[in-house]
Amino acid sequence: MFKKIASICLFSILLVCHVDGFGQSSMPDTFAIEQSRYLLLDKGLQFRITKSINSMYNFDFEVSNRDFAVLAYQYPNHPLPDFLMALSYWWRIEVDVTNEKFDNIFIQYLDRAIEKAEAIYDEDETNKEAAFFLAAGYGFQSRLYSERKKWTKAAWGGRNALKYMELSRGEEEFNPELLLGDALFNYFSVWIPDNYPLLKPVMALFPKGNKELGLQQLEQVASNAFYTRVEAQYFLFRLYASEEKKPYEALRISEYLHSKFPNNPYFHRSYARHLYTVGRWMESVDQSLEILDRIDAKQTGYEANSGRYASFYVAEYNRRIGDIPMAKKYYLKTVSYGEESESQESGYYLHALVQLGKIETTAGNRDQAKKYFKEVKRYAKRKHPAHQEARDFIKKNKL
Repeated sequence: MFKKIASICLFSILLVCHVDGFGQSSMPDTFAIEQSRYLLLDKGLQFRITKSINSMYNFDFEVSNRDFAVLAYQYPNHPLPDFLMALSYWWRIEVDVTNEKFDNIFIQYLDRAIEKAEAIYDEDETNKEAAFFLAAGYGFQSRLYSERKKWTKAAWGGRNALKYMELSRGEEEFNPELLLGDALFNYFSVWIPDNYPLLKPVMALFPKGNKELGLQQLEQVASNAFYTRVEAQYFLFRLYASEEKKPYEALRISEYLHSKFPNNPYFHRSYARHLYTVGRWMESVDQSLEILDRIDAKQTGYEANSGRYASFYVAEYNRRIGDIPMAKKYYLKTVSYGEESESQESGYYLHALVQLGKIETTAGNRDQAKKYFKEVKRYAKRKHPAHQEARDFIKKNKL
């Protein structure tokens, strides 16, 4: 529950170093002056940053990290290179946030970026760029610590992120990407008390948001921004899929992202999921089988968590068309991938067990069916739909 509070601080400043706007043509005369002061406004970096960011989103880390290393050599005292390196590790984490393998190196790069930004800020407290990197650095730390249930660290990082986000405001030509932070804050500062009433007193300490405005701002960034466009689209498809109940909008965005970054496993499995949600099952199966093939080929970023999603969609499709042996095969894969990624409390894992229990009951293997339903009740909370379905089935079939 408190995880949402910690995350909101991240959401307010996320999207970090992708400065949206220095590729725009409608800059005032003062832009040239700021350009000499702020590295992020150096037009000479635009192409390199764009190529690197695109490579990162496409999970070509060899290319992106090489470019970031060159930046670190050229600008050893600037937070940008370290922050970009941290961001590349964040995307490795994002694929499966339960995997802590990249936590230490991610935090190390963020700490270095924060340290360099603090040195700049201590010399000049009007430096918007330094404040921006401090907000972004602390925000990402807050996000990771909230995922790891380290609430004190998450809250501390979040408060610092909001503090520096406020200090980095004031020059829209320099900080158009802050609209994304405003959008996310507007949305989640309303969403949290609506979904967790007990947290209303805590959220009263934060500025009042506007959920509808937040969505409008996200759409604006997703349509018009340069570097922040992908991140805005990422949040939009997640919100449309889960909170706003607009599955076709979620599909539209995830389809674009998968076509743009075909080797990004998070976008790939999201596309398969949204195809499945809207009933385009055969297309979902095609994408899911490709995901499973990439896991077998050990392609970068494709792992058990994505396999759990993909196997379930293939299993469900085969169950619907009556191919029970094939459905059983992929439900078993779902369970195997769920255990490998330690995701036994996830919905796909639990529902796969329920379906396996039903299949074995129909086949007359009642003892095996009981084992599957026992596992459901072991991992699912009593109010979980899978738990209820298992109880009802057991009662009806007198298992």
